[in-house]
Amino acid sequence: MTEFGKFLRARRGDVRPADVGLPAGTGTRRTPGLRREEVAALAGVSIDYYIRLERGKETHPSPSVVEALADALRLNQEESGFLHELAARAARRAPEPRPLPSRRVRPTVTQLLETLRPNPAYVVSRTNDLLAANPGGLRLLHGIADWPERQRNTVRYIFLHPAARELWADWEQKAKGCVAQLRAIAGSDPDAPDLAALLGELIVKSPDFNRLWERYEVHTIGDGEKTLRHPEVGTMTLSHEGLSLNRAQGQRLIIYMAPPGSPDHDKMTLLDLASGPSVGSGETAPVSPSRRQSS
Repeated sequence: MTEFGKFLRARRGDVRPADVGLPAGTGTRRTPGLRREEVAALAGVSIDYYIRLERGKETHPSPSVVEALADALRLNQEESGFLHELAARAARRAPEPRPLPSRRVRPTVTQLLETLRPNPAYVVSRTNDLLAANPGGLRLLHGIADWPERQRNTVRYIFLHPAARELWADWEQKAKGCVAQLRAIAGSDPDAPDLAALLGELIVKSPDFNRLWERYEVHTIGDGEKTLRHPEVGTMTLSHEGLSLNRAQGQRLIIYMAPPGSPDHDKMTLLDLASGPSVGSGETAPVSPSRRQSS
């Protein structure tokens, strides 16, 4: 079965007949969502053709068929784009391998991290490797500095670091967002070595990751609001923005904020009391985290 077929099967399980104006029917359903014949009817294709699509025996659906399937499964714009990408990839026999993205953070971006203080901020790669951070950004992810720099990854932290479940008040929602973001990357570059290595590790080590990965939810992370129960400063609710960096091969700048003068802003500022400049990794001349945390 192709990833295109797996995605179809997973998403039809999330759509109830009533959601698309179909009667529930009689008898016991073997699946919680739509049957194959119901998706085929809604998309205007034959049941045999749909089964071939889902089983990966048909790998060249037209764009109009893919769009009809997206409508039948009630996919949003982001999920529909993901389905089109999977269809295009299924039709390619030998996808060209892409080079690994650079881990180097530009000096100007490191300077930007400094100017953002006391707002916690950090830079991540497309697969969420933590590449650079200001003091508050590093301390915000409590305990991640205990790991070697090459191991620091925010998704790995969510699922494998014991402090993460206590830190995020709504851990399940945070975890779902991280997995959905990796799914979006997998749609366009599934064979990338950096992605494959991270996915392999998390699938083996985390049953929760494996459970969420099989849901085939797709989402890119942007803005939002998170409540954190930080052991150093207490509970605080911070807004965050995720900004793509120019000419940086998928690197993103994550910034956390709170209204000036609010208790949350005061707690956020306390995290910035660690001394030293922003923390880099890879080729950005890192500063020892042990010196910062002992200050």
